[in-house]
Amino acid sequence: MNRLLSAAAVLAMVTFSAGIAQAEDLVFTLKNNTKSTLTHFYTSPVGVDDWEGDVFGAQVLEPGETIELTIADGRTVCEYDMRMEFEGSATLDTTEDTQNLCEMGSYTIHE
Repeated sequence: MNRLLSAAAVLAMVTFSAGIAQAEDLVFTLKNNTKSTLTHFYTSPVGVDDWEGDVFGAQVLEPGETIELTIADGRTVCEYDMRMEFEGSATLDTTEDTQNLCEMGSYTIHE
C-alpha cells in the first residue's frame, strides 16, 4: 500500500511539474508608429477584469522606436487586452486593443 501511495505521489508531482514547464514567456515586439511618446503599457489576459502592472516601469517608448517585450506571467494564453497611455496627446491619451500576441509576434501602434 505504501508503494502504491508513493507511486501516486510521484506521478502527481511529475504531472504538476510538466504543467508548469509548459507555461512559456510571451515575447513580442512593440513599435510606436505615432507622433506621441508612449508612457505606460498595460496588459491583461482577455477575461481578467483588472489591468496588471505597467510593463514599462520608468521606461517610455518614443515615436518611431521599437522594443522587445516579455510577458512572464506563467500563463499559457495568447489573447491579451492592452492599454496604452501617451504623453500630452489629446487624440491618443489612452488607447485600448485586444490581440492574439502569439500569432502576431509584433504589434505596431498607429494614430
